[in-house]
Amino acid sequence: MSDFQFSRLSLPQSQIKNLSDLGYHQMTPIQQQSLPAILDGRDLIAKAKTGSGKTAAFAIGLLEKINPRFFGCQGLVLCPTRELATQVAKEIRRLARYRQNIKVLTLCGGQPIGPQIGSLAHGAHIVVGTPGRIQDHLRKRTLSLDGINTVVLDEADRMLDMGFIEPIENIIRHTPDNRQTLLFSATYPKGIKSLSSAFQHDPVEVSVESLHSHNHIAQHFYETDKSQKNEALLKLLEHYLPASCVIFCNTKQACKDLATFLYEQGFKPLALYGDLEQRDRDQILVRFANQSSSLLIATDVAARGLDIDDLAAVINYDLTRDPEVYIHRIGRTGRAGKEGIALSLHTPAEYYKLDDICLYQNKTFEAADPMRLKPANPAGMEQHALIKAPMVTLAIDGGRKNKVRPGDILGALTGDAGIAGDQVGKIDIFDFAAYVAIKRASARKALQQLERGKIKGRKFKVRRL
Repeated sequence: MSDFQFSRLSLPQSQIKNLSDLGYHQMTPIQQQSLPAILDGRDLIAKAKTGSGKTAAFAIGLLEKINPRFFGCQGLVLCPTRELATQVAKEIRRLARYRQNIKVLTLCGGQPIGPQIGSLAHGAHIVVGTPGRIQDHLRKRTLSLDGINTVVLDEADRMLDMGFIEPIENIIRHTPDNRQTLLFSATYPKGIKSLSSAFQHDPVEVSVESLHSHNHIAQHFYETDKSQKNEALLKLLEHYLPASCVIFCNTKQACKDLATFLYEQGFKPLALYGDLEQRDRDQILVRFANQSSSLLIATDVAARGLDIDDLAAVINYDLTRDPEVYIHRIGRTGRAGKEGIALSLHTPAEYYKLDDICLYQNKTFEAADPMRLKPANPAGMEQHALIKAPMVTLAIDGGRKNKVRPGDILGALTGDAGIAGDQVGKIDIFDFAAYVAIKRASARKALQQLERGKIKGRKFKVRRL
C-alpha cells in the first residue's frame, strides 16, 4: 500500500502533514494517475466522476505553483454551477493550510458583483468561478488573467451541456500560452476533444471509474398513479426510514409543491432549486450537510454540486428522461464503500424511462407496488431524524471578511462554563456569515451563550435557522 502514499510525491513535508491531518492518507486512483503528471507541469485530460477525489488532485498540483508574494491571479478553476464552485473553493482552502496567506476567491453569478470587485482589488492567488461571471469581470477589466499558471476545467462536459463553450474559449484566450491546462470530465463527448485540441499541448490522458461503485447502491423502482404519488412517497419514507435523504424532482414547481405537502405531514424539508438567492442556497446546503435537516428536495441543480459524505438514500420522486442524470443522482449515496439506497417512483406511462435506465446499466429491474410497503415503526416516526434532525444550525452575522475563524466560534461556545465540545458539530465560514451546528438538546443554551458573549471581542447578531 505504500506505493499509494502521498509521501511518494515531490510535495513539501508541510503539505504531507496537512494532508494527513485532513484524513488524506492513501491516494485514490485518479490521484495516483494524475498527480505525477500535474506536478510535472503537463497538461491533463482526465475522465473522472464526482466522488473520485479529483478536486484534491488538481488542487494539490495547482497550489504548488502559487507564489504567495504575488497577489495576482495565478490559478483559475472553472465550474458549471455555484454549488460546485463553492465546494471546490472550500476544499482548496483546506488543502492550502500548509502555506500562509493563500487567498482563494469565489466568483459566481447570482451574487452582487460589487463586493467581488472590491475583493479582487485586494488581489487573489486562486479564483474559482462560473464562466458567465468570470466573463463579466474580464469585460469590466476587474480581473486579469495575465499571471495564470494553471487553468482547471472541472466537470467540463457539464459546462458544455450548459452552453458554456464560447465563454470558456474566450476566458482561456485571456490566459498566457505557456499555462498548464487541466481538463476533468465525467464523459468524453466530441466537444471535450475539440476543446482539448484547441487549448492543450500534448496532454496526458487518464481515465478512472468513480470511487463509489453502484454495487454499493440498492436500486428499487415503484409504480404508482400520478394522483397517488405523494402517498407513495410517504410509504417509502415510513418503510425505509433513511437517516438522511435527497428527493429529486424535475421542476422547481414540483419541488415547491412537494415541500409544502411534506411540511403539512410534519416533516421539515429543505428545497433547493433555481432562482434562490445565494445566501439561501448556502444556508440550505449547510443545514443539510451538518445534519440540521435530514430531508432535501432538489432539482438537478444539486445533482453534481452536492457533496454529502454519508447520505443514506436518494429518492427519484420524478424519474428523469436521461439515464446518465439518473446515475449522477443516485451517486450521491453509497459513497466511499458505504451502503446506499436509491428509490424511484414512476407512472405506468413512464415505463420507457425505466427501460432506458436498465439498458444503460445492463441490468434488469422490476417495479413493485409502494402501497404494499409496511411502516418500519408502526408506533410512528415523530422522533425519527426525518422529522426531528439531530442538529440545529445557528447563523452568525460575521464571517471570513470579519476575520472570524472556526476556532473563534468554538472558543466562544465552549469557554467559561459554556457548551461541551462534543455538542458542537460542523462550522462553516462564508465571507459575511458563519454557521455552527449544535446538538438539539444544547441549541437553546448555545444560542444564549453567543447572544450574551462575544466572538473575537466583538458582538455579532446570532439567530437560529
